[in-house]
Amino acid sequence: MNKNNASFIAACMGMFLFGIVMLSLGTINTFLVDKFQLDKLSAGSLASLLPFGILIGSLLFGYIVDRYGYKILLIGSTLFVIGSILMIAYTRSFGFIQGAFFMIGLTGGLINGATNALVADVSLKNKSAKLSLLGVFYGIGALSMPLVTGLLSRYFAYQSIIVGIGLFLVLPLIYNMSIRFPEPKQKQGIDVKKVLSMFKDKVLLLFAFVLFFQSAAEGISNNWTTTYLKDVHQLEGSKALFSLTVLVIGMTLGRLVLSYVLGKVRPMTVFYVSCFVIALSLLALQLSGGLAAIWLSLLFLGAGLASGFPVMLGYVGERYADLSGIAFSFTLVIALLGNTLMNLLVGYVSRTYGIQHVSTILIAAALFMFVLASVAYKQNKKNPLT
Repeated sequence: MNKNNASFIAACMGMFLFGIVMLSLGTINTFLVDKFQLDKLSAGSLASLLPFGILIGSLLFGYIVDRYGYKILLIGSTLFVIGSILMIAYTRSFGFIQGAFFMIGLTGGLINGATNALVADVSLKNKSAKLSLLGVFYGIGALSMPLVTGLLSRYFAYQSIIVGIGLFLVLPLIYNMSIRFPEPKQKQGIDVKKVLSMFKDKVLLLFAFVLFFQSAAEGISNNWTTTYLKDVHQLEGSKALFSLTVLVIGMTLGRLVLSYVLGKVRPMTVFYVSCFVIALSLLALQLSGGLAAIWLSLLFLGAGLASGFPVMLGYVGERYADLSGIAFSFTLVIALLGNTLMNLLVGYVSRTYGIQHVSTILIAAALFMFVLASVAYKQNKKNPLT
């Protein structure tokens, strides 16, 4: 098999399993609440450790892959995920549980960043299209996990399901050990001056802040949609929860379609259209009365959100081909900060002025994304790195 194709398959497996692991934490959390009789504060501490670990992993992966390559990171990360999941299943110490959650978040950040950078490296053309296809596998993993867990929980205890998840991760471990990955791009060492120059690169900063608002929009949609639908549209709990699944389906299908479209149409044009789709779907959601109209609006919202990361990371990968890992790390950390800060803003606004303003904040985010991306694209063409 062609080395680039083998590496692309490894990246897709990593993203698929990242989706499985991230969604499986809901199952794990239910198991832990019963096992340790956790109160809301203790359960909440686990939820906060996960994104903190992802942020640290996103900060570290770039240096590792540019300096030492992808093989060591993907193998090591998978081993740590397996160990953390088995620790959760068998330990009786809540301190070890907290450490395991942090490690899952850390390795999740490493895997997410590394798989995106790997696809950008092995895609000689149509980087955005390939990155979009990569994102499909996260969606498949995320969508399949609740279904599989629901089916297995009828016949197996939660502890057995968790152990099964850990053992399933042995498959990508074996695959990653058996193939050749691209050689490290900076074997001789990282040029610190070039890394520091990223902080002065206005084009990179603009692309990063597009993803600041993109990540915020995704996070707000995932975290607040259920509450918004219950309070504003008076949907009952089960229908509101399924609405979140509709949103994920929209994003997954959107990225599947974009993996073809982005190979035919200029990526930035696709992104501009996506921003309008986001705004229009949110306006439709505000005006929707029936359940079908609400779900259709969320389906299009997910599809609109699908292009942000593949398109922006595609441009970043082209601009910093020799330091793609560190450039991706730089960009993803800013994106994650946007997710955190904007969700805090939504929390304040919803408490002070009402949850109905969530959709207005998301429309504003889409507007910022459109404007920043327009400036970034023009500046990128005008001032390419030489």
